[in-house]
Amino acid sequence: MQDVRLRIASAAILSAAAFSGPWGAAGAFVWWIVFCSTRVTGSTLRRIALPFALVSVFGAVIWVTGGQGLTYIARMGVILLVASWAYDEYRPGEFLDLSVWLLGDRIGFDLGLVAEMGMQSLELLIADFSRIRMALTLKGKTGVRTLVPAGFILIHVTLGRAGETGSTLAVRGYQGGGTLKPGFRAGRFDVPGFVAAFLVGIFAFAPVSEFFILYR
Repeated sequence: MQDVRLRIASAAILSAAAFSGPWGAAGAFVWWIVFCSTRVTGSTLRRIALPFALVSVFGAVIWVTGGQGLTYIARMGVILLVASWAYDEYRPGEFLDLSVWLLGDRIGFDLGLVAEMGMQSLELLIADFSRIRMALTLKGKTGVRTLVPAGFILIHVTLGRAGETGSTLAVRGYQGGGTLKPGFRAGRFDVPGFVAAFLVGIFAFAPVSEFFILYR
């Protein structure tokens, strides 16, 4: 989806539907297959591999203790797919446009700027993590042993980068707010995708049993 408004709304609806139960997760998964599966790449699968592994561990613990662990894994897996799709569709500046469109030039601009800086930091973190893991591998450190030192280095680099960004904004006299004219464009599948996501949300939260009673 090119229109960030429809994309964020669709992602929120689908995530809530998937979290609500098996029916919602099934509907959200079908939506993902129809609208997103053709654009899945190796980087997409690698991005969700670690979170899905952690979700699977928690789900296994829930299942062993007598809970619905398998259902939990399925629901959270669909949410990860939807989140990964929304991340792949992100374009720089979109959150700033969205926030200003929703909340105006004062609060909206500040929140949008924070969101854009957060997305930029996330991309830099991913790139830094890859470089750190490669450097540790060259030193003969592989596997889980590289996660702890890589984490400490990332924290140090991130804090230093945040301090530099804050100093730059202060030097330039930023005190809050700004002027921006939001611009949005929609692709031909944006509206159908949003309508389909909205229908999935209705299907997930509408009482299915009562529907069949009314049908009879």
